[in-house]
Amino acid sequence: MSRPLRLGVNIDHVATVRNARGGTHPDPVRAALLAIEAGADGITAHLREDRRHIRDEDIERLMASIDKPLNFEMAATEEMAAIALRHRPHAACLVPERREERTTEGGLDVVGNQDYLGPYVARLKEAGIRVSLFIGADKAQLDAAVAVGAPVVELHTGAYADAETPAAREAELSRLIAAAAYAAEIGLECHAGHGLSFDNVAPIAAIPTIVELNIGHFLIGEAIFSGLEPVLTEMRSRMDAARAVAGTPAA
Repeated sequence: MSRPLRLGVNIDHVATVRNARGGTHPDPVRAALLAIEAGADGITAHLREDRRHIRDEDIERLMASIDKPLNFEMAATEEMAAIALRHRPHAACLVPERREERTTEGGLDVVGNQDYLGPYVARLKEAGIRVSLFIGADKAQLDAAVAVGAPVVELHTGAYADAETPAAREAELSRLIAAAAYAAEIGLECHAGHGLSFDNVAPIAAIPTIVELNIGHFLIGEAIFSGLEPVLTEMRSRMDAARAVAGTPAA
């Protein structure tokens, strides 16, 4: 049977709007608290090396203010390791990062960086941090995730979300379904995220071995028009409906 599906809400782009003018408004921590009130199972925040949205003080305040798990997205650098080890969030999701990109454009190359990532993952795990790796739907990357000791992977759904034809989207969905099934087979907890919206979330939510979706940009954008609570309620409803069709109860 499928497992219940959790919703993690990424608050990065509340900070993006704040940083456009400077100052403290809108406050991403307030957004996190509102998201939790509206039913989010956790909060995701990506502290990028260039601090383009989330700032160090945001992580400090999130750790002190929220009563749900914080998923700390981070590049696998020494600077970020030091910050993670200081705060000890519930989870750390290791993502690739390039200064010139607008958002995370692909999955982490675990296969090509096993020697580096193995000790890095071990340090975080020893501190009680649950490590996940943001990767493409690729069997070799999943095997490498096991090899470096990560208990969780998050499948990059960007290619699925950005597919320009129904056939291309179906092909990407098939890859995600196969990858999620293989992840469970080899003992990995499987999450997914990137580019998910009301229009495309249902097929991903219906994948029985995915247990968490992390969604941010779409939710924050829609909240400008409708408010955060109704947008999260609608997303949660669509996720639960898709999961119910797949044969598992709502979270």
